Amino acid sequence: MNPASLILLAFAMSTDAFAASIGRGAELSKVRFISALRIGLVFGVVEAIMPLVGWALGHAAMRFVSGIDHWIAFAMLGMLGGHMIWEGLQKGGADAIKVAGDQQGEKSIWLIAFTALATSIDALAVGITLALTDINIVLASAAIGLATALMVTIGTLLGRAIGTIVGKWAEVLGGLILIAIGVAVLYEHLVGVASV
Repeated sequence: MNPASLILLAFAMSTDAFAASIGRGAELSKVRFISALRIGLVFGVVEAIMPLVGWALGHAAMRFVSGIDHWIAFAMLGMLGGHMIWEGLQKGGADAIKVAGDQQGEKSIWLIAFTALATSIDALAVGITLALTDINIVLASAAIGLATALMVTIGTLLGRAIGTIVGKWAEVLGGLILIAIGVAVLYEHLVGVASV
């Protein structure tokens, strides 16, 4: 996977968390930068861990699927991308996932972590897929975590201004990017086989 694909993957993985953070930001009358940054860091750490877990699971199963790994990666990324597009169009985007806060508007770290976990299940599946490709999983996980931390911080800060429409289209865009990466993985394999 080339650097451009890695960057696209990282930001695609952050779109559902971004949509959730927009929803939360839209609920608050005032958002402090330090609170938004804290939320972003929690989301980023969780989102970085999940691909590592998925990669370990996928790597353990690699010997059983090595002959068709490119097809599996293509199918899984395509299905995840399609699901993200469907979810983005069906649920109305940013207001789909809400995180409850206390009376001062500050969120419990556990509620933030739970929401981060809920929005990172797709990163676990992508981690499984990445085990089937030639990629540095530590670098990929770090990129996904950083992109998510950045996007969630921005989404929380700008939630009231940009509302629910951007969240919806962010998730749709993320799904399209995942599908494109799946096509690229398959294309690279088929071109490599054809040139041998």
